[in-house]
Amino acid sequence: MSNNPQKLQLSVVVPLLNEEESLPELAEWICRVVRPLEKPFEIIMVDDGSKDTSWQVIQKLSQQYPEIRGIQFRRNYGKSAALHCGFNEALGEVVITMDADLQDSPDEIPVLMQMVTDEGYDMVSGWKKKRYDPLGKTIPSRLFNYTARVVSGIKLHDFNCGLKAYRNEVVHNIEVYGEMHRYIPILVRRAGFTNIGEKTVRHRERKYGVTKFGIERFVKGFLDLLSVMFISKFGHRPMHLFGSLGTITFIVGFFSALGLGISKLWSVYHHVEAPLITNSPYFYISLVCMILGTQLFMTGFIAELVGRIRPDRNHYQISEKLGGK
Repeated sequence: MSNNPQKLQLSVVVPLLNEEESLPELAEWICRVVRPLEKPFEIIMVDDGSKDTSWQVIQKLSQQYPEIRGIQFRRNYGKSAALHCGFNEALGEVVITMDADLQDSPDEIPVLMQMVTDEGYDMVSGWKKKRYDPLGKTIPSRLFNYTARVVSGIKLHDFNCGLKAYRNEVVHNIEVYGEMHRYIPILVRRAGFTNIGEKTVRHRERKYGVTKFGIERFVKGFLDLLSVMFISKFGHRPMHLFGSLGTITFIVGFFSALGLGISKLWSVYHHVEAPLITNSPYFYISLVCMILGTQLFMTGFIAELVGRIRPDRNHYQISEKLGGK
């Protein structure tokens, strides 16, 4: 590895949770594929609060392979947090992410790297066209990918594939938090990087352990899609949404109430007997519209304030690091 970290050409970021069995094989495989390219590289393994001996394995591997760096969280924060910290540490001109369970093949790295460096893509997303997952995972995944394509307009088949390649500038200009790792392509385009490509990649059967994602990922995936689309359109201008809705709702309620008032005054002026305004259901509908409109407007106003004074949401407690800045 180069003595000058600024000249690194490749960073491989590997988020992991309880993958002690697969790490030695993964490290050996990555090095076996990348070293013949004669391009300085690093492997950043981010331990997302594993309960097994994954961190001890990373420590041993860092002595065996000088390219390996490690980050250990004090507790489990989630894959998005692991990717965020890995991106912040990445020094390579090209950044490639892959899962640690050996279902992503390191053999794909040279082609992915070439697509970024030679073909000019900002990001290349893997597509696991043939998957070795149960139907309970593949069918919901297809549904979410279809929904994400329709909503975002990005023509990718597999938004959540862990095997992706980026230009370094891209990963340092996106904010991955919560469970947003599923929709990184949307975050990338939102950041202004529009040259997004796709490559069919080999998907392998899980060799060790079990999946770390349960049934709750389907609900979270849907909610995260709504969140990322809202943030993409109104994240920096919530007042445009809530203020507009609030103003329209208030105006509808106000003029409805005004109409009732004018009708009552007309009846009084012409000595025509008319029921009390409060006896009309339209009065309460108008009142609710004005109250709701005011609340929506204030929500937008408060959201604008919070957006300007919020603390950094991506603050994670790291107990130990191996190498790097």
